[in-house]
Amino acid sequence: MSFYKVGITGGIGSGKTSVCKVFETLGIPVYYADVQAKRLMNTDPELKASIEGYFGSDVYQAGALNSQKLANIIFNDTSALEMINQWVHPAVARDFDRWCALQTSPYVLEEAAIIFESGIAQRFQKVILVTAPENIRIERVCARDNVTPESIKKRMGQQWSDEKKRALSDFIIENDNIRPIIPQVMEIHGRILGGVHK
Repeated sequence: MSFYKVGITGGIGSGKTSVCKVFETLGIPVYYADVQAKRLMNTDPELKASIEGYFGSDVYQAGALNSQKLANIIFNDTSALEMINQWVHPAVARDFDRWCALQTSPYVLEEAAIIFESGIAQRFQKVILVTAPENIRIERVCARDNVTPESIKKRMGQQWSDEKKRALSDFIIENDNIRPIIPQVMEIHGRILGGVHK
């Protein structure tokens, strides 16, 4: 069955997960791409073989990926990051399609931080961007991950700007601690349902 697929994206600290939880209360299933990518890196034999072949078997310890070791490598080596993405994105896409086949809702969401950067936007009928001012995003991530503002800014620098993503998105949710997100989600939900049933 071909499914009506909606992507939901946004930079680090934008509050994508909070927005997804609202959709879930409306009965819309959400596929969390980053969470599933981590699972697949530990369970997908083909993916594990590719990672071990490139980074060496010591990147896995007792069969589990040493994600901190891998992160340290790829954050400082863009070619290693590109290699990982070349293997992980197809594995996630296959897993997402399998997951979609099990759903019975009018549409599904895939939450992914780099929908535009990784060139997968064409997989979706619509894309929602969750956006927030940079200072709020930095505060949120500092509180959540106990990291420095400098390290967050470095990660932000690896993602596209919200301005660039706004131009490519079908819907925008402003998660700026001023406008409540629930009415914004409800409006988008209604508009997507209208599009699904046309």
